[in-house]
Amino acid sequence: MTAVQLNNIKKSYGSVDVIHGVDLDIEEGEFVVFVGPSGCGKSTLLRMIAGLEEISGGTLSIGGQVVNDIPPSKRGIAMVFQSYALYPHMTVYDNMAFGMRIAKESTTEIDRRVRAAADILQLTQYLDRLPKALSGGQRQRVAIGRAICRDPKVFLFDEPLSNLDAALRVATRIEIAKLHESMPETTMIYVTHDQVEAMTLADRIVVLSAGRIEQVGSPMELYSRPANLFVAQFIGSPAMNIIPARIEQAGAETTVTLTGGKAAKLDIATDPSQQGKPAKFGVRPEDLTVASGDDYLFEGRVALSEALGEVTLYYIEGLVENEPIVVKLPGNQPARRGETVRFTADRDRLHLFDEGGQSYRS
Repeated sequence: MTAVQLNNIKKSYGSVDVIHGVDLDIEEGEFVVFVGPSGCGKSTLLRMIAGLEEISGGTLSIGGQVVNDIPPSKRGIAMVFQSYALYPHMTVYDNMAFGMRIAKESTTEIDRRVRAAADILQLTQYLDRLPKALSGGQRQRVAIGRAICRDPKVFLFDEPLSNLDAALRVATRIEIAKLHESMPETTMIYVTHDQVEAMTLADRIVVLSAGRIEQVGSPMELYSRPANLFVAQFIGSPAMNIIPARIEQAGAETTVTLTGGKAAKLDIATDPSQQGKPAKFGVRPEDLTVASGDDYLFEGRVALSEALGEVTLYYIEGLVENEPIVVKLPGNQPARRGETVRFTADRDRLHLFDEGGQSYRS
C-alpha cells in the first residue's frame, strides 16, 4: 500500500518557484531519506507533507486520502525537528505524554504508550528526570519518543541529528535504525544533508537539487549507477573524480581519451553517433589503485597525502585544471610531495557522462 503519494507537488513564494513538480510514491513501512545540499528544497518538501507549508500546486495523499487542505493534527503524522523543543519544566514522562493529554487520551492509554516508547528508546530509567539532566542524545530520543506516543502512520524527521556531536550522531543514528526495525509497518521520511546518514538508514534515497528530484533509488543503486554528474559527485565521500575526456570509439564497449592523451576502455555501451564527442570520465577515489608499468589510467604528481590510519588520501595534480584528483588507498601508504604516481581501476568501476552530465549507463 502507498503510504504517501506526491503528484506534481509545487511550492512558490510569490513569483519564486522553489519546488518544481515533484512526483514520488512512498510505500507503507518504507524508510525514505531526502538528501541534497542546503537550499535544495528537502525541508520545504517535508514541511508540506507535515502540513506546515501550504502546497502551491499538485496533490498530496497520505494513506490514500488527499490531505492538501487537512490540518497537520489530522494527517496521522508525527514530526521530529532539528531542535528538541522539550518543555524544560516537565519530566521526560510528561514531555512524552503531553500530546496525548491534549488529545484527551485516557490515563491508562497514555501510561501504556509512554512506557512502551521509553522501552524501545531505552529511556525508562530517565522518565522522572527533567531535560536539563539529560545529554543531547537522550533529549533527542525523548523528542522521538514523544512522536512514537502519537502512534502515527508516518514519521517525519527534519535533520534530527545535526545538533549532536560526532559520537552522539552515530549512537542516535543506530537508535533510529533500531526504531525502524521495531516498527516495520510505520513509514518514515527523513531529511538530512549528511550522506552517511542517508546511506546507512534509507531503504530508498531521494536526491534533490534546486527543487527537483535528480534520482530515486536504493543507496547502492545511487552509489554504483548515478543517473548524472550531480548524483555521482554528491553520493560518496570523497566525491567521484571527474576528468574531461573524448569518445574515440563508440559501441558495445567505449574507448575514451582522457586529458593528457591516455586511452581508457569502459564496459559501457554508447551509440555510434557519440563518437568524437566530448564527455566526462568518472572514477571514485576508493576504486583507484596504484599501478605499475604501462597498464594505467592516468599519472600525476602528489600535491598532498593524508594518512588517516585506516586509509590514506592522495591529492593528485596535473590532470584537471585547478582541481586535484583524489585517490583513497587502504591502510598507511604515504607518498612524497611531488612524486609522480600511476593509478588504475577495474573497468566495471568506471563511469561516463555526456556533455549535459547524464550518465551513459542510465
